[in-house]
Amino acid sequence: MSTRTRRSRLLFASALAAAAALTLTACDDGQDVRDEGASAGSASVSAPTASGTSSSSSSEASGGKSGGPADGSAGGAAASSGTTGTQGASGSKGSSGTTGSKGSDGSAGSKGSSGSKGSGATSARCSVSATRTTATVVSRPLNHMLLTVTNTGSKNCDLLYYPAVRFGEAQSVPAAYEDSKPQAVVTLAPGESGYASVRLSAGDGGGSDGYTAKSLEVYFDTGANTAARPSLPAKGVYVDDSIRVSYWQSTMDDALNW
Repeated sequence: MSTRTRRSRLLFASALAAAAALTLTACDDGQDVRDEGASAGSASVSAPTASGTSSSSSSEASGGKSGGPADGSAGGAAASSGTTGTQGASGSKGSSGTTGSKGSDGSAGSKGSSGSKGSGATSARCSVSATRTTATVVSRPLNHMLLTVTNTGSKNCDLLYYPAVRFGEAQSVPAAYEDSKPQAVVTLAPGESGYASVRLSAGDGGGSDGYTAKSLEVYFDTGANTAARPSLPAKGVYVDDSIRVSYWQSTMDDALNW
């Protein structure tokens, strides 16, 4: 082989070696080569899961790569699904809450004390059949008569307002002293008595239309239908148009003040 031909071959081989060296340098610099695996890993970063928690799977993806074929695929699967997380409100059945203890029906048994009468309840009105009535002419005050009603029954009774008295054939009943009205109704227990006074005529003789009455009817109040008929003195009593009565009183003295 000639020296010229040998030199030409050496030059060609050198050129091939230089070209190969340049290619290797370019590969090592990584300027024109992309790591497709890395970009695929970064694409799955912060992909939100269905439960709302983001599965940061870049590290898991890289962990999957570094393991063996089986480990890598398992790691990748875990990365792509992330932690499924607890199933929000629909996952774990919410505690249905206590159905609610039935409200107590209220003490159904304890009825209001409807049976007991109020303490303010009044007794029945005194009746002629369960009382005894007397009419007594007194010396003081002058020209006055005292009416006494005694409870002869077995229950309390009330003497209401003032007596309506009728002497002889009188057509009307006398008026009452309004100032004599007591603070409370006079209630008679069995055996107790109530009193009222009657001014028969004016003490100074100033009355008119006087007459002598020999009979008396006493209605216990103006609404009564039945009258008691106490006896009068045999000679009767003198009555004129100044006649007045007091309200029923608990004591004789209170009655005779009028």
